[in-house]
Amino acid sequence: MIALKKGRIHSIETMGTVDGPGIRYVVFTQGCPMRCVFCHNRDAWDPKGGDETTVDHLIDDIREYLPFYKSSGGGVTATGGEPTLQADLIRNLFARAKNELGLNTAMDTSGFVEISKAKELLEVTDLVLLSIKHIDEIKHKEITGVSSSKVFAFMEYLKEINKPLWIRYVVIPGLTDEKRDVHRLAEFLKGFPNIQLVDVLPYHTMGVYKWEAMGLEYPLEGVSAPDKQSVEEIKDIFREHGLQVNLE
Repeated sequence: MIALKKGRIHSIETMGTVDGPGIRYVVFTQGCPMRCVFCHNRDAWDPKGGDETTVDHLIDDIREYLPFYKSSGGGVTATGGEPTLQADLIRNLFARAKNELGLNTAMDTSGFVEISKAKELLEVTDLVLLSIKHIDEIKHKEITGVSSSKVFAFMEYLKEINKPLWIRYVVIPGLTDEKRDVHRLAEFLKGFPNIQLVDVLPYHTMGVYKWEAMGLEYPLEGVSAPDKQSVEEIKDIFREHGLQVNLE
């Protein structure tokens, strides 16, 4: 398969510290198949938006910051949007980052992907960061607009190939903070020995301005960030089920 020479990028973060180990070069790809009500990159949904770029340009830019990534044990992360929508482009980027620069590669994904289209990309991906929106199918559709079946099938494939996996779970008051649902999710995750970490993240409203700038009504208007105690209680549930949880 010939890798695409160009792709559409939403933005770049050169000193990312929350999207995998160490300091990372984070590529936010353009386009997403989910319609999450809490999305903080609403302007990344349109696959025709963003700016056109090339792998050559990205690799040249990464070289400018290479000492930071090397010394911290960091690397390159593709996120979005949804990076698997541009699987050939990211595969080429990851292959060069690994082979030419010796960097770790990580993909932050919703998991809503055709496995056949992601196999070659996963071959050059060292770590997958998977955002699980909800364990309940009905609530998952309410939050994302799509079924969770592809997400869980993707997880099964990651287990099959023993791909290192970090789970991301956003705590949203009234949507994802029901303790019974969290227990169900934690029990489900116990069946995946390739999971290294569950990253529990408090919901925030920092992306609301993007909806407003596009003239759109924000779906979770009036929903506040969870208090620290609520987040810690949810972390404790994952710990009770034997899962490693982020410290912050």
